[in-house]
Amino acid sequence: MVTSFDRSAGAEPKPGALAWKRGQLAAREWLVPVPDACAAEFEAITRAARAHVGPLAELDPGRLDLPACAEVMAEMRARLMDGPGFAVLDRVPVEQHRREDGQAIGWILANLIGRIVAQKQDGTRLYDVRDTGKAIGHGVRRSITNLEQEFHTDGGWLPLTPSFVGLYCLQPAAEGGMSRCASLVAVEHALRDHLELLDRLRQPFWWDRQAEHAQGEAPCSRAPIYWDAGDRVQARYYDDYVRKGHALAGAPLDAIGAAALDAMREVIEAEDNWIELHLERGQFLYLNNRQIAHSRTAFRDDDAKRHLMRFWNRDEGTPELEGGRSV
Repeated sequence: MVTSFDRSAGAEPKPGALAWKRGQLAAREWLVPVPDACAAEFEAITRAARAHVGPLAELDPGRLDLPACAEVMAEMRARLMDGPGFAVLDRVPVEQHRREDGQAIGWILANLIGRIVAQKQDGTRLYDVRDTGKAIGHGVRRSITNLEQEFHTDGGWLPLTPSFVGLYCLQPAAEGGMSRCASLVAVEHALRDHLELLDRLRQPFWWDRQAEHAQGEAPCSRAPIYWDAGDRVQARYYDDYVRKGHALAGAPLDAIGAAALDAMREVIEAEDNWIELHLERGQFLYLNNRQIAHSRTAFRDDDAKRHLMRFWNRDEGTPELEGGRSV
């Protein structure tokens, strides 16, 4: 198992800094091999899944003895917190298992990262990312279309965003569907020469709640893009959700706020500030959702439809969508 962070350029990052550029990262910093010892544990998971009666989300990982899997997922979490902020588990041999068994392995591994929380108001904890054929619109997320998805963090409208986001590849697209990762800490560092804009990003914006709210509640919420948690810079980001949030609130985006969002987009989308990954079957991408933004290119399916399982992990607050407290 890889345990060191070897940088080809630049200084070793302080914990939580994560201010990297593409040329500063070697693949071994984010690629985590699956130990051979996990094979027997994957078989134990599949046996438990086949004996389980009920929804997959009710399969309890606490009933299984999985020391090798626990160790490798602890290594993944270490990369999220003190490494580059993202990691790819390479890989679960899903082709050796029935589709349902592969899904069960993904569910158990995600639980070993931390508590899995709801991604929708109805309590959904296991979310399928695939093209449903639905047209994009209010409350229809791009994650269930084949459209390009711009850089963002998940759940930015929530009072307590997920700490980590997992994307487990059961089937890649026939063409496209590339994943990209960018450090929002590096973006914050780049904007320190423009303090007026950075100060505005630390003040509240309106966010579109994506129709994930109770009847009678406001369709938008307020939260800053950047804030501090101890010695770590943290962030939530989705340009589109902020601009739509201001429209829903009937509060036009102020000139400095618009300029700050424009500057942020320019830095994030600069080619030397992001890394592109093609997730293969069985690879499991995890992101520090409060320090890394991710995006996806448009894709085309053939008879084998692109299918990723998405997980949100958060140990603070409650497991419900809203989480129980704010930043």
